Amino acid sequence: MRSKRDKFVGVNSIKFNRRFKDEASCYEYLTSVKWELGYKCKRCGCEKYCKGKKPFSRRCIRYSYDESRTAGTMFDKYKFSLLIALHIAFKISTKKKGMSSLELSKEFELKQMTCWGFKWKIQQAMRSSKHYKLTGEVHVDEFFIGGPEDQKRERSKGEKKLVILALEKVKDGVGRAYAQIIADASADSFKPFFNNYIDKSAYVITDEWTGYLPLKREYPNLKQIPSIEGKNFPDLHIHIMNLKGWLRGIHHHCSEERLQGYLDEYHFRFNRRNAMDSILDTLIKRMVAYEPIRLDNYAT
Repeated sequence: MRSKRDKFVGVNSIKFNRRFKDEASCYEYLTSVKWELGYKCKRCGCEKYCKGKKPFSRRCIRYSYDESRTAGTMFDKYKFSLLIALHIAFKISTKKKGMSSLELSKEFELKQMTCWGFKWKIQQAMRSSKHYKLTGEVHVDEFFIGGPEDQKRERSKGEKKLVILALEKVKDGVGRAYAQIIADASADSFKPFFNNYIDKSAYVITDEWTGYLPLKREYPNLKQIPSIEGKNFPDLHIHIMNLKGWLRGIHHHCSEERLQGYLDEYHFRFNRRNAMDSILDTLIKRMVAYEPIRLDNYAT
């Protein structure tokens, strides 16, 4: 049975500190999210429970299996208090530019690698669900990250990272946007991105690069126009400049393995810029719902 929970609303730090003032208040909020739809034992499916051994944990009355408050969530086996974990989530989600692992390390007096690991988990929760594709007029282009774009015309990336970006145009300006690292500027690399993020009925506008031509079979409203050095895509290129400026200004080094995480973080905030009051609750819900991520295989 769904239980009505008291969702945190807002971006005010004083309000946040009053709501999440200690470990107990943090665990109370986490469990209200975790079992919002009701309790169900992971071992036997039983829906009846009693209090577990630890505060806010639940015990199946059939097999006496204790499920902890963080089991099966991205908060599982973290190396610091839940209070600090939620503080970090609040900072990264509500601050316009987020926070680097170095800044988090200084503010919360933790090792930078510890902050890096937890921020990586947060970035995974910020990935698009791919449930809400871009519609209407959508502008698409690719760009390089990691060096000058002197080879833009040939789409040869060399040592740089090539990223494709789609930006939704709306009546009052721009809507949502998504970006993804791609191997090259070919139709084979473009197609998965289009299928994941752009509705087939959308009016897609790209420049005249030949890699987009084969996509017209699946996207009949795709139109190609001259870029004229970006002058025909002003909103798209402003978005690219803002994204690059953010990466340079707050994240001084970004490896290829980590870049997609930063792209997801940037667009998680960007796509919720008009719904910031609920952004922290949305992030916590995702971190509770997603499977725990182990960091052993991720490079810095």
